[in-house]
Amino acid sequence: MVTASTTPVLTHFGEFVATAVVPPAARVAARNAVLDTVGVMLAGSIEPAARLVRDVARVEGGAARCAVLGTGERTGAGWAALANGTAAHALDFDDMCFVSMAHPSAPLVAAGLAVAELADAGGAALLDAYCVGFEVEAVLGRAMNPTHYERGWHATSSLGSIGAAAAAARLLRQDAGTATRSMAIAASEASGLKESFGTMVKPLQAGLAGRNGVLAALLADTGFTASEHAIDGSQGLLVAMQSRRETIGDGVAALGHAWEIIDGGITVKLYPSCAGTHPTIDTLIDLRAEYRFTPDDVEAVEVLVDSVTPTVLIHDRPTSGLEGKFSMHFCAAAAVAYGRVNIQTFESCLSDPVIHALLPRITMRVDPGVGVDQPPLTEAVVRVRLRQGASLERRVRGARGYPNRPPIADELGDKFRACAERAVSPAAATEALEWLRDLEHHPRVTAFSDMLAAVPA
Repeated sequence: MVTASTTPVLTHFGEFVATAVVPPAARVAARNAVLDTVGVMLAGSIEPAARLVRDVARVEGGAARCAVLGTGERTGAGWAALANGTAAHALDFDDMCFVSMAHPSAPLVAAGLAVAELADAGGAALLDAYCVGFEVEAVLGRAMNPTHYERGWHATSSLGSIGAAAAAARLLRQDAGTATRSMAIAASEASGLKESFGTMVKPLQAGLAGRNGVLAALLADTGFTASEHAIDGSQGLLVAMQSRRETIGDGVAALGHAWEIIDGGITVKLYPSCAGTHPTIDTLIDLRAEYRFTPDDVEAVEVLVDSVTPTVLIHDRPTSGLEGKFSMHFCAAAAVAYGRVNIQTFESCLSDPVIHALLPRITMRVDPGVGVDQPPLTEAVVRVRLRQGASLERRVRGARGYPNRPPIADELGDKFRACAERAVSPAAATEALEWLRDLEHHPRVTAFSDMLAAVPA
């Protein structure tokens, strides 16, 4: 295993990607992440952003080698990763990691599925590739965040490009040197801006991360060169992208010994909105059920948050469903109005008079006492003042779906079916779910892609 030294960070990463032995518990976590991501990928495949990317892919894409799930279409590996990654993030229903401050699975699964087809790899190889990519992102995230994220970088795309390259390198069975170059190339491709949250560019950035990883690994396979100091050089990623720390520190020494995917876990989204809204949504749904108040009973809702949250939830008065996903005001109003937040919330409720009547009564402000010693976006204080005079207050850390409150298998299955059936038949959704539950034992990922690519609803 790798050990801390003056060796370039990317060299350590390359050795880990090429040689890591993935523990069974990590594979289980990865299997659930792939299952969840394929579901939201199918749900997102019918969204405008995903359809528009496919339109361009049809014209510009390469050889029809890799599946665009739920469509019956095939295209080049990079284009497939771009299309599937965009679809996976289109509804903001894909999972989260609060160390990388990213949605890890959209790029990792999009790149992994495409390269698994190219390499004719099996399910176990796909899961191992996911795990090494996840761990690389976590090491970068621990060193770089929250500063990197607060300054405007969309970590799903910036760090996700490097993680996707790691996954692709593993699936291509690259040696340590070639895997190092894959990630070095991806470091120069990395980008992504939070300013575009609430537009089609946000899911596009997840797709671009998947595409970047595929392209970087394929280029590295040809002998394409890159700086081994692309991460920790004087003008490398840590400096250019405003890392919190100047060095990775002891993160590389832990690779292969400690696994963030096991110890920290993955947050599964049970609401299709920014993760920063979830603690508040949970709390308001619970308070509404407990105290049985109606929207008319509510005089005011105040949400106290950490300093990072307002840099993400940037739309106080959203004008589209995409903006609504990044609006604490809208998500809180929907939770108060209906006691639920689901895909339909952002399709039909922007013109809802009940929600619009509630919006002026909802405020969000930063409180320095919120988020202390907690990952950003995970803590809130929710105050509800009722017209008859009662005041309700709850401090909440995390939400349903977080690693300390993980969804059970039935909840994952229900979410998968509800998502997948937006794009494929109920029978196809059930078949896909059962296939994914046994992913590790399937010898060819292409068999799954063939099955799900050809059965639009």
